Amino acid sequence: MKRLKYGFLGAALALGPLMGPTAIADDHAKKTKDLTSITGDTFQCIRDMTAVRGFYVDNLLGDLDATLEVANSETGGVYPAGSLIQLVPGEAMIKREKGFDEGTKDWEFFELIATKDGTKINKRGTTDIVNRFDGNCLECHVEAEPQWDLVCEQDRGCDPIPLTPTMTRAIQKTDPRCAPTALTDEEKEGLQMLMEMMGG
Repeated sequence: MKRLKYGFLGAALALGPLMGPTAIADDHAKKTKDLTSITGDTFQCIRDMTAVRGFYVDNLLGDLDATLEVANSETGGVYPAGSLIQLVPGEAMIKREKGFDEGTKDWEFFELIATKDGTKINKRGTTDIVNRFDGNCLECHVEAEPQWDLVCEQDRGCDPIPLTPTMTRAIQKTDPRCAPTALTDEEKEGLQMLMEMMGG
């Protein structure tokens, strides 16, 4: 799974600038009455979502409380339809309507290109989504222990990704769709380490 882990890292770095965010997001992820109208506009500044430990969540159908109940559960659960989860600006997963795809437990995966002008969906799908760095989303998430509904964290059965919490925070804080925010010296060092790992 080494190929997959570094595919995730490449997506985190290449799908959005690491330095100098210049735009302020207008609002949170746009709510919709159904899940068939997901577009680039659905995805806004990652930090406008609700933080849960090291990742961010929202619910496109307005049921954020139900999403948070599962996200904060110590025993797991099934995320409700409309749940949107992001660790970094360049990737996302959305819980679709029941019966959408049994193979992904109704999750749809997205590879995003985030810029100061907004978000473009580069790829979207279910079992066959391979990002531009040759990493299959489902192959990673399917390793999560069953009670976590395909959502990975460090202790949930998924292969680790080569991002420290500090690196992840730095990537989140440099989302180009967000209002500028200062990086700590530790986060700056984390970004430098990432660029060196990627040969930059």
